[in-house]
Amino acid sequence: MLNLDFSFLSWDVVTGFVLKGLLFSLQLTLVAMIGGIVIGTLLALMRLSGRKWLVVPAQLYVDTLRSIPLVMVILWFFLLIPLLTGRPLGAEISAMITFTVFEAAYYSEIMRAGIQSVPRGQVYAGYAMGMSYKQTMQLVVLPQAFRNMLPVLLTQTIILFQDTSLVYAIGAYDLLKGFEVAGKNFNRPVETYLVAAVVYFVICFSLSLLVKRLQKKVAIIR
Repeated sequence: MLNLDFSFLSWDVVTGFVLKGLLFSLQLTLVAMIGGIVIGTLLALMRLSGRKWLVVPAQLYVDTLRSIPLVMVILWFFLLIPLLTGRPLGAEISAMITFTVFEAAYYSEIMRAGIQSVPRGQVYAGYAMGMSYKQTMQLVVLPQAFRNMLPVLLTQTIILFQDTSLVYAIGAYDLLKGFEVAGKNFNRPVETYLVAAVVYFVICFSLSLLVKRLQKKVAIIR
């Protein structure tokens, strides 16, 4: 019979083991989100440019990364980059680079859909006012696209936070790793993994509720 004992849980366990991992998971999520959106927006603009020399590499980038499991990309960056550069990056830095590069492919598709959701009349209006393609995108299209896609972007960011647990594969000290270390220290691995699942659920479910409220507000603005 399974005998669960959660009596070891205390604030000292949180501050001593879990908090460090949580901070890194949040940092990784924030860096990958910002970097992914920036790179993803550039990729989306390349794919919508109509110029083959821009469309082909952007599409190849997106299709390739979306076809490979994230954990494999994490391992490739962690193992191959030191071989190519001769310098180890460390698990945390490697994870940040990997997630930014990987998530850019997904944010790119979201941004492409957002840009395409803006009526073409807005673009023509920008041209009629004497704006260049760059100015039209920067001042007219992208602000509307970001507003339209904000709930989807945030939903992808929640998924990104969940995926940060995969850095466990390269030994990075994330939220899951913090719980694992605590479990080993108190010889209670089952309990700590259960608590970790609850923590992930509470964080992600709470953020999902906020996204739903935001989605309603965006719908009202429209």
